[in-house]
Amino acid sequence: MNWKAITGVAVGLALVGSPMSARAQSVEEFYRGRQINMIVYTANNSSYDFYARLLTAHMGRYIPGNPTFVVRNMIGAGGLKASEYLYKIAPKDGATIGTVGRGLAFDPILGRNELGIDFTKFVWIGSMNRESTLAMSWHTSKVKTYEDLKQMELLVPGTGAGADSELIPVALNFLAGTKFKIIKGYKNTHDAALAMERGELEGVAYWSWSALKATQQHWLRENKLNLLFHTGDREHPELKGIRLIRNLVTEPTDKAALEFILARELLGRPFLAPPDVPADRAKTLREAFAKTLVDAEFLKDAEKRMAEINLVTGEEVDEVLRKAAGAPPQVVARVKQALGQ
Repeated sequence: MNWKAITGVAVGLALVGSPMSARAQSVEEFYRGRQINMIVYTANNSSYDFYARLLTAHMGRYIPGNPTFVVRNMIGAGGLKASEYLYKIAPKDGATIGTVGRGLAFDPILGRNELGIDFTKFVWIGSMNRESTLAMSWHTSKVKTYEDLKQMELLVPGTGAGADSELIPVALNFLAGTKFKIIKGYKNTHDAALAMERGELEGVAYWSWSALKATQQHWLRENKLNLLFHTGDREHPELKGIRLIRNLVTEPTDKAALEFILARELLGRPFLAPPDVPADRAKTLREAFAKTLVDAEFLKDAEKRMAEINLVTGEEVDEVLRKAAGAPPQVVARVKQALGQ
């Protein structure tokens, strides 16, 4: 019996089914005829879902092999369910990506990590915009200005433990002297908007300008809102005259703590892939994302849908997370105080 020949055949068969062989497959070969799963942590009437569907309508053109996308909504625990799925369960082959809440990546730095997720290990594909987020009151509210908000309570929605809608107003109350009163139990901002129209709520403490434009344009036309301040790091061309809350906090440690908390806004609409995606596919996803966001057809579609687009690369997201992880201990301690930890 020719043991050498048999051994050679066995080794050859093993290599055919081995990870080494799979990784030798070209990017185009892998994606050709394939369907990419897009995991969205919110319901299909949310702003995150809106951006995910806009992206998936165009991004396949820039991936070799031109795969199609299917959007899957995975709701639960303020985005932790989707994050855990992407981190621990989803195939790490580049055929599953997702979008999760912009603040989740900062939680482990603050000691909140019951699921053991290391967000720095994800492949950060990029973000579709840098958020400018607004605090606002309904036109019938007695709170008309930031100064009013430091004197009177404003009833605003909470959409889940760990959600920005609950964390940010708590932090603003502590660092900026506001008096937001959070009413918990709303599924998402869409439901909260309906509640505000019904008179159950008096405002929203933290709602992105891009989402507001995309979903509630009639409120703006009809002057139904008092815009109290916005949270961006610079004046927004469409929000002239609206004050920056960062400039209204002057105590150095409090200001640094607020900057840490609001750093998540660079991750306005973040997209990520599971850890350990093969390097060539990870690079392809990042490049395809960046090319899509400057594509003329995509931008025309985004403008038609009133979507605000401002490319943040995956490398920029990595840098923001590295900077946050290196924040001085006194700033991190102040952030924890501000968030009620």
